[in-house]
Amino acid sequence: MDNRYFSDKVVEWYKKNKRDLPWRETNDPYKVWLSEIILQQTRVNQGLPYYLRFTERFPTVQALASASEQEVLRLWQGLGYYTRARNLHKCAKVVVSEYNGEFPNTFKALLQLPGIGEYTAAAIASFSFREAVAVVDGNVFRVLSRIFGIKNEINSIEGKKIFTKLANELVSKETPDFHNQALMEFGALHCLPKNPSCELCYFRPTCFAAQHNLQAVLPAKAKGKAARERYFYYLVVRKGKSLLMTKRDGKDIWQGLYDFPLIEKKKAVKTEQLLMEATSVLGENLSIREVEVSQAYKHILTHQIIHAKFILIDVGKSMRERDKKLKFYTFDKIYDLPKPVLIMRFLSDHKNFYS
Repeated sequence: MDNRYFSDKVVEWYKKNKRDLPWRETNDPYKVWLSEIILQQTRVNQGLPYYLRFTERFPTVQALASASEQEVLRLWQGLGYYTRARNLHKCAKVVVSEYNGEFPNTFKALLQLPGIGEYTAAAIASFSFREAVAVVDGNVFRVLSRIFGIKNEINSIEGKKIFTKLANELVSKETPDFHNQALMEFGALHCLPKNPSCELCYFRPTCFAAQHNLQAVLPAKAKGKAARERYFYYLVVRKGKSLLMTKRDGKDIWQGLYDFPLIEKKKAVKTEQLLMEATSVLGENLSIREVEVSQAYKHILTHQIIHAKFILIDVGKSMRERDKKLKFYTFDKIYDLPKPVLIMRFLSDHKNFYS
């Protein structure tokens, strides 16, 4: 298939079918970068409200760089993959301090920024500066695999090299911005993972998958490793109108977010055993007035499944924090703290406990 024909047809489809999205109305590299970071591993309908909130609160990269990490995490709350938010903040600081608030204008230079990989660098370079470099995401993998009959696994090193090479051969040299946007949108709306619109497709006569009935097979992907199962038992300690919370640190999940004192187990255990262990976490002079156990929560992360229960404990006002990392926060203050989705779910389900 002629490269020019492929690009022209994808762009032709795009102009008729594209969604009206705010980041497509600008070539501002700050807003392009922000949208791409938010949309990584996030659907457009979920990411759009976050994009609008971020651009309203931080209209420039300077405004984002000046914010506190806690404020950034709080605004990001609910999107997951919080490393993205920390890298977002870090990158903004670097752009302001080392690049005078201006994003580099080439693919190679953009790769030097924190949290910016090949996909995001290509998006900024092509959308904002019209550099002829291909943006290769899951949608692009799917379209190219099906149309050109590429059977290499998309999550293999060799496969990624093959797809990236082909994508860069196909990208329009004159309008790489339209080409890349069109190809991703074509995969997102037309060449779907399930039930693609093959009957109405420009490429049906020459599409390898359509001709060989392989739409359900392509793209090929190697199976990932089994998810790790973890058992979290949270001690939700209420003292008057405050709850005991801690800021997560270390290299585990949810770094920088706030949750409750935690006892983690390799398998499910009984509540009685947990209450015996609670004194080692909360202190020997723990005066428990009332105990309630929540229903089980299942929270799925990439490569991890969290099985959680919350042990609701009401204590006397004389209790003091034993660990410096633990602190009582008023209910109003808790609302402003950045929290994992799992904690937000619990708080939403148990308003009667802390209201």
